[in-house]
Amino acid sequence: MITVENIRNAASECLIEAGTKYRDDQLESFEKAIASEASANARWVLEQIVENARIAKREQLPLCDDTGIPHVIARIGDACNLPAGWLAAVHEGVARGLRKMPGRPMAVRGGDIQRVEQSCGLHTDPGALDAAPVIVRPQPGRQFELTVLLLGGGPEIRARTRRIFHRRSIEHVVEEAAGWLVEEIGSIGCTPSVLALGIGRSQVEASALMLEAMAEGRLDEQNELEQRITAKVNQSQVGPLGLGGDVTAMGCFLKIGPARASGVRIVSARPCCLVEPRRATIRLE
Repeated sequence: MITVENIRNAASECLIEAGTKYRDDQLESFEKAIASEASANARWVLEQIVENARIAKREQLPLCDDTGIPHVIARIGDACNLPAGWLAAVHEGVARGLRKMPGRPMAVRGGDIQRVEQSCGLHTDPGALDAAPVIVRPQPGRQFELTVLLLGGGPEIRARTRRIFHRRSIEHVVEEAAGWLVEEIGSIGCTPSVLALGIGRSQVEASALMLEAMAEGRLDEQNELEQRITAKVNQSQVGPLGLGGDVTAMGCFLKIGPARASGVRIVSARPCCLVEPRRATIRLE
């Protein structure tokens, strides 16, 4: 039986795991990159990134000082009975996790204008940082599945959501989107990157698909389009931390949604930093 406290605990544990641990596919990809990287400086950076991840996991410390904005995806089984107050429990669990990890205090005080201007300072409580709106998706079965992603500010600044005239060619769409990423990748600083893209019918849908791509993707399972985008970005030779080298992008997570009759596709593209996508998933039944 799923209870409010189960959900609260799951959200808290999920956030802490996302913020303090690399997934197995991330670690394996870094080890492969270390073995294949020709540049000694780039190889040293990759080794330090892996060592940082090991320390963070052992000490349960954040992987990065920018502990990120929590984004939550809830997948609800069609036979799942959720208790009243489940959504509030998700938000309470996120706040609990931010206090326990701990997150960096980033919540801005004040009303609408003051928050935009950042003129009233910050909350000192890490738990005051609200999660982004929760994305809810249906799924078959009885499970309630909760995924938490922590998204840092640097990649957000360099993300783009724009239209592409598709010209009846998926190759043209991904080539143009990859070009955006190449333009931004040298400015992100915290490379190697994982590239995240969503293709949809509107800006909202494309952004949501990009978020789901980050929630679902694996670096050890890359399709042809994802490999092609990664290869184009790696041709930039930006390398780890911008020091040059073969590994600028570790991989790509791409999710394509429904389409409408139009000559335009809306694409969201985000160059994730070296600790992202920071994510974890917990399932309750």
